[in-house]
Amino acid sequence: MARLQEKYRKEVVPELMKALGYDNPLAVPRLERIVVSMGVGAALENKNRLDAASRDLATIAGQKPVVCRARKSVAGFKLRKGADIGLKVTLRGRRMYEFLDRLISVVIPRIRDFRGLSPKAFDEAGNYTVGISEQLVFPEINLDKVEFVQGMNITLGVRARRPSDSLPLLQRLGVPFRQPEAPKAEKKTAVPV
Repeated sequence: MARLQEKYRKEVVPELMKALGYDNPLAVPRLERIVVSMGVGAALENKNRLDAASRDLATIAGQKPVVCRARKSVAGFKLRKGADIGLKVTLRGRRMYEFLDRLISVVIPRIRDFRGLSPKAFDEAGNYTVGISEQLVFPEINLDKVEFVQGMNITLGVRARRPSDSLPLLQRLGVPFRQPEAPKAEKKTAVPV
C-alpha cells in the first residue's frame, strides 16, 4: 500500500469524520482519480512533438497516455477535426497515491519561486486543478534527452458530498496551499486641529 494511502486511511479519515461531522467513514471525501493532461497544439506542424510528449508523460505517470483528438475544425488555428492535439493519463488506486506523494514531496518544491498553491482553483464539483509550466520539474525526466519543453495540467478528482469538503481533504493529505493573506492595516495619520 502506498504511504499516502495508508495515511489517508489511518489519520485523515478519522480527522475528517470529526471535523466535518460524518458518522460513516465511507461518506468522508476521498481522492478518486488524478488526470494528467498535456495540450500539444504544436504537434500540428511537427509530429515529433507528440511522440516526445508521449514519452515524457509515460515516464512521469508510469502508464501509457491516451491521444486526444480535436472535436471540431477551427480555421484560425489551422486545426482539423480528428487531428492529434493532446495526451492524457488517468491514475487511480495505488498509482494515484504514489503520484500524489511524489507531486507533493518532490515536484512542487522544485518549482521556481513557489509560494504555495492557490486555494481558489477548485471547480464547482470540488475537483482541484494545478498547471505546471514544464515537465523538467519531475525527477524522472532526463534533462539531456528532452527535446521540447512542455507544460501540463494535473487535476485531482475528489468525490465528496459537498464541494467545500475538498479543501480540508487535500490540506490533510499535505497539498501545500498558500495561506490567505491577512488584511493590511490602514495607516492612521494625525490630523492637525
